[in-house]
Amino acid sequence: MSDRHLSTQFDAELSGISTRVLEMGGIVESQVARSVYALTNFSADVASEVLMTEERVNQIEVEIDRDLSTIIARRQPTARDLRLLIAISKTIGNLERVGDEAARIGRTVQRLINTGVSSRLRLPVGDVQFEASLATSSLRKALDAFARLDAVKALEVIKDDNQIDQEFDGLMRKLITYMMEDPRMISASIDLVFVAKAIERIGDHAKNLAEQIIYIVKGTDVRHNTLANVESIVR
Repeated sequence: MSDRHLSTQFDAELSGISTRVLEMGGIVESQVARSVYALTNFSADVASEVLMTEERVNQIEVEIDRDLSTIIARRQPTARDLRLLIAISKTIGNLERVGDEAARIGRTVQRLINTGVSSRLRLPVGDVQFEASLATSSLRKALDAFARLDAVKALEVIKDDNQIDQEFDGLMRKLITYMMEDPRMISASIDLVFVAKAIERIGDHAKNLAEQIIYIVKGTDVRHNTLANVESIVR
C-alpha cells in the first residue's frame, strides 16, 4: 500500500473524528440552551430532556475516545497530526463537562419546581439568562473556531471570558442582596448561585476549547498565559 494511500486514509479518519466532535458540540450547545430555557420557563419536561441528553453526550465521548486510541495505535502520528489528536481528546473532555453543567442546571430546575418558588424568582432568573447567553455565545464561537481551525476567532473566545466572569460577580452581589432582603429567598437563591456558577464554568470550558485550537494551529500551549502573550502568539 502506497504512502499516499495511507495518508489519504489518515486524512479521512481525522476528518471523521473532527465531524463527530462538531456533532457532539452541537448537541452540548443545544443542551445548554435547553437547560436555560427550562430555568427561565420552569419547565420540568425540558429539564428532564436535558438530563436524558447527558447520557447521549457521555456515550459520544466514549466512542470518540476509543476511535482516537485506535488511530494513534495504528497510524503513530507525529507533529501537527499528533497535536490535533491530543487537542481533540482534551476538547471532547471539555464538551462532556459542559454537558455536565447543563445537567446540573436541569436538576436545579427540578428542585426549584418541587419547592414551588418559581413565582418569586422571575427577576434573578432573568439575570442568569443573560449570563447564559454570553456563555452560549462563547461556546458557539469556540466550536466555529474548531471547525475552521481559526486561531483568531479562538482568541476572541478567550477575550470574552472576562465579560462572563464580570457578569457572574455582579449576579452574586444581586443574589446576596435578595437573601439579605428576604430570608425566605435564601434556599432558592443558593440554588441560583450554583446555576450561575455552572454557567460561568461553561464559559471556562469554552475558553479551554479555544486554547486547544490555538495549540493545534500554532503548536504552542497557551494555557496559564497572559492575554497579551496569547495575542502575540496568535498574531
